[in-house]
Amino acid sequence: MAPPRNVVKIAVQMRDAIPQLIQLDQAKPLAAVLKEVCDAWSLTHSQRYALQFADGRRRYITENDLEAERLLGGLQSASREGRREALRHLVLLASDMTFAQEVISRDGLQRLGTIIEDGDDLGEVLALGLRSFLELMEHGVVSWETLSIPFVRKVVGYVNMNLMDASVQPLALRLLESVTLSSPALGQLVKSEVPLDRLLVHLQVMNQQLQTKVMALLTALLQGASHAERKHMLDYLWQRNFRQFIYKNIIHSAAPLGDEMAHHLYVLQALTLGLLEPRMRTPVDPYSQEQRDQLQALRQAAFEPEGESLGTGLSADRRRSLCAREFRKLGFSNSNPAQDLERVPPGLLALDNMLYFSRQAPSAYSRFVLENSSREDKHECPFARSSIQLTLLLCELLHIGEPCSETAQDFSPMFFGQDQSFHELFCVAIQLLNKTWKEMRATQEDFDKVMQVVREQLTRTLALKPTSLELFRTKVNALTYGEVLRLRQTERLHQEGTLAPPILELREKLKPELLSLIRQQRLLRLCEGTLFHKISSRRRQDKLWFCCLSPNYKVLQYGDVEEGTGTPTPESLPEQLPVADIRALLTGKDCPHVREKGSGKQNKDLCDLAFSISYDRGEEMAYLNFIAPSKRDFYLWTDGLSALLGSPMGSEQTRLDLEQLLTMETKLQLLELENVPIPDQPPPVPPPPTNFNFCYDCTIAEP
Repeated sequence: MAPPRNVVKIAVQMRDAIPQLIQLDQAKPLAAVLKEVCDAWSLTHSQRYALQFADGRRRYITENDLEAERLLGGLQSASREGRREALRHLVLLASDMTFAQEVISRDGLQRLGTIIEDGDDLGEVLALGLRSFLELMEHGVVSWETLSIPFVRKVVGYVNMNLMDASVQPLALRLLESVTLSSPALGQLVKSEVPLDRLLVHLQVMNQQLQTKVMALLTALLQGASHAERKHMLDYLWQRNFRQFIYKNIIHSAAPLGDEMAHHLYVLQALTLGLLEPRMRTPVDPYSQEQRDQLQALRQAAFEPEGESLGTGLSADRRRSLCAREFRKLGFSNSNPAQDLERVPPGLLALDNMLYFSRQAPSAYSRFVLENSSREDKHECPFARSSIQLTLLLCELLHIGEPCSETAQDFSPMFFGQDQSFHELFCVAIQLLNKTWKEMRATQEDFDKVMQVVREQLTRTLALKPTSLELFRTKVNALTYGEVLRLRQTERLHQEGTLAPPILELREKLKPELLSLIRQQRLLRLCEGTLFHKISSRRRQDKLWFCCLSPNYKVLQYGDVEEGTGTPTPESLPEQLPVADIRALLTGKDCPHVREKGSGKQNKDLCDLAFSISYDRGEEMAYLNFIAPSKRDFYLWTDGLSALLGSPMGSEQTRLDLEQLLTMETKLQLLELENVPIPDQPPPVPPPPTNFNFCYDCTIAEP
């Protein structure tokens, strides 16, 4: 008879005792189970014992236990080895909530605090003490605000100390991070006593764990600072090449970036961009002389050559009229440009962006404004209006002014690649907007549509996480309006179910058969053969040679042919290369006949069509070099040779052919499911019309 479901067999062991195999009735009170186990070992006071899992994290099953009292007694041992052994066990057990509560209730934190403050052993004992203290505090039973100032100062001393054990300082930094995030008062103490230079010294140590904890404390200090303090701290860090170090030695480190470090980089990016929030939320002040001068500087940079002034020989009214006209050409909606900048957000941040663009890229700025000033009114792209809307868009995409997430890791590496990253991004984006405007042949009525496309271009490119601004510029400019439309069409097909999971599954099942069909077509194309031009070291020659694959796919046959003689037969070709002797297929710059040439445009064109076969000739390696007559022939031959050598066919042509075949075959099978008859033969082509005079008569009558 099978035992009841609530009865399980478990093994119970105790130090210096014979293990027991008991039947545990899970419906029985735990105290009764403990008493039975203790009775078997002749132990009294069963309430002082607890069951503990032997595997995993060694969690306790009961609330009261003898182990907590024993370990805490070991912390006060006169022997250093005794304290070390107790701490080792405490670290293993401290993650268990029940055990932690028992230790804390017996003044365990105070005893650990004494070990940390005494600092008799700056090595393993101190590291174990800090780790145990952190594990117990992580349960949230005791608030970080209850820590004493002398204790925090002692931990600060470990961070500032030289020649400290490598395992101690990451733990000390972690403790100070928790203190800073939890207690504003103690956070100010940490900020005042841990110099930024000291943290930078730790950051330069090639220890990933130490670097992560330094970044954690830095971001905690920045989060706890006021806006003015944060700006001062970041300015100082930037002056000390903090950004460059992160970009070169952390983001581009050989070691993979951990999740915790990625989060701290996200926080640092968010706090840095957050410095722009006051400007974003401040409207222009019409009574500010400084802001009026900035607007005039913007106009003058576009319309007044250097050294000239609008006021020469003009009346005040005429001067004002011309200024208002030029501000209109600049793309402001109002004759008084300050009115356009009253909207917050983006407020003064839009003016900052326009000024930065005009000063850092004056040629591009002048070209943008003058090019659109000379267009017909309905087709001109308004610079000022575009800049204001684009600044607002960038603030939304980069979440400026939003609180930091506690878990996000979504940082952009390019923001650590240069100073003034936001303004630099704007310079790229405003030129993209002008380019997209022209691609869409937009008018003023299409402004919102253009902004939607630009939003999509920026969003898609930022999601790729380009590692530099230049890479971002390249990728976003490659994402043309036509490409955006293509992507939208693909996504629409997904939404309509054309690429629903069942269809995708069908495509995956069809793919091997269709790839085999493409492979067969490529090999047959090689069997047909191709005429190739011979290449000298100086120029393309008129001499031709022919190469083809034997019908049994065993031999490549080739030889010279005369111009105009037609396609030779395989039997007439004098040279043969067994496929078994071929070692590799080389393309582009890897080909020996391309490496020997220069970098001119003609050679660049030839490089795109070049491929070579390396093969064994006796004891040396030899090459058979090709220059394909067209890009299509290049794809067909390289795919065919790859298939011949058992390698994947990875060309763009194969991808396109496979997609076309998959689409056609999927549609045919779906039609078959709907019982639509599909004829074996294509329908007949209708006869051509007999009368071609159906458009219009171009004849001109004689006068």
